[in-house]
Amino acid sequence: MANFISEDDIEQALLQNLQHLYGFDVLDCFTSRPDDINDGSQRSDKRDVVFADRLQAACETLNPGVPVATIEQVVAKIMDRRSTMSPIAANRELDGLIREGVSVEFDDAAGIKQHEVVRLIDFDTPANNKYLAVSQLWIQASVQAPKAGYRRPDVILYVNGLPLVFVELKNSNIKLRSAYDDNLFNYKHDIPQLFHCNAFCLLSNAIETKVGSFTAGWEHFFNWLRVDNEKEQVNRKAIAEQGTSLELAAAGLCQPHKLLDYMENFILFHKESSKIIAQNHQFMGVNNAFERFLNRDKYDGKLGVFWHTQGSGKSFSMIFYARKIFRKVTGNFSFVVVTDRQDLDGQIYRNFLNTRTVKEKDAAQPANAEEMRKFLGQNKKVVFTLIQYLRGVIDMHVEQADIDKISQKISELLDESVVVPTFRIAKEKIIINGIISQSGV
Repeated sequence: MANFISEDDIEQALLQNLQHLYGFDVLDCFTSRPDDINDGSQRSDKRDVVFADRLQAACETLNPGVPVATIEQVVAKIMDRRSTMSPIAANRELDGLIREGVSVEFDDAAGIKQHEVVRLIDFDTPANNKYLAVSQLWIQASVQAPKAGYRRPDVILYVNGLPLVFVELKNSNIKLRSAYDDNLFNYKHDIPQLFHCNAFCLLSNAIETKVGSFTAGWEHFFNWLRVDNEKEQVNRKAIAEQGTSLELAAAGLCQPHKLLDYMENFILFHKESSKIIAQNHQFMGVNNAFERFLNRDKYDGKLGVFWHTQGSGKSFSMIFYARKIFRKVTGNFSFVVVTDRQDLDGQIYRNFLNTRTVKEKDAAQPANAEEMRKFLGQNKKVVFTLIQYLRGVIDMHVEQADIDKISQKISELLDESVVVPTFRIAKEKIIINGIISQSGV
């Protein structure tokens, strides 16, 4: 067991790492009186959680052709407290505005109406953004019957004035779940505005650190113990003894390029009512497959195998992967998702639709090989099919199906001689083998 580590020591170590290793500025906003407006945040109302001056400055820098007055309107739109919306609806709306930008129109100097999209964050060049770690920020309750008039989170991570990461800390001798039951739960009730821009939450007592969506139950919070490589050895006993779990989570998630990648590509909203964020293995596995995709010519179109155990989120890994390619790579790509069971085929199909990864008109579920040829010829974005429809070409049991042979069959249906990518490729047709074998693929 680790020696006692105080909450303050954990906080200071985190802030030091964020500042000296990852380039964050640090701002201590503690005041002895919760209502003291002179806390360094430059807010005029302590119910505010977005730092308007920082967001305004960032937007002016990232959007030099947009008038200052128009950007002021964008900032006001972001800062709206959305009191009539549910927290997840507000979070979903702001997630879209942060990732896609805010559409605006204005008259230029010649009086000609212009239509632009104001970027709040530059996802392509992390160095173009401003990163700030804020500690001990008093936030005034915004609900009618708060349990407390003010709340003070331990650390909030800001990008361009937007509060993206909530961090709650406990002494090392306190059960971590209390950070969820006693703090996160109450904060969501009293200061829901804090979570409107939130990407994810970090809860830690140094011995143990959990990551989760603010909408998730405790059972859906998860560890983040690998930083850069899936093959990194994890010694849980040593991590607990040395109290380094938060250090690992911060290194794996809070470095600017990783934080922006996660915000942009690894957050889903399912059926408008639940939020899903990538776990450690999904973030690394999808990014490894994405890098292989970018270098697909080097690998002869072979993207490799992304192993999953049962219940570890295969279909959502497929969605993260497809979404990142659709968003980050220029090209008219289609995905072919191959499974061996109708229920699994239907589940994956519905998950793609329910997360708005693809529209129904851009997806297809062919009933046979002929229909598959037709749909692929129509450049559907995602085609879902069963391997049984290809059995005449694959001389093996379904559970032993070889991805190269599946890919080759798709190529034949397309009259193509070159096989391309999944995790394989056939003329911009990316083939994902969703078959569950005894090994748990």
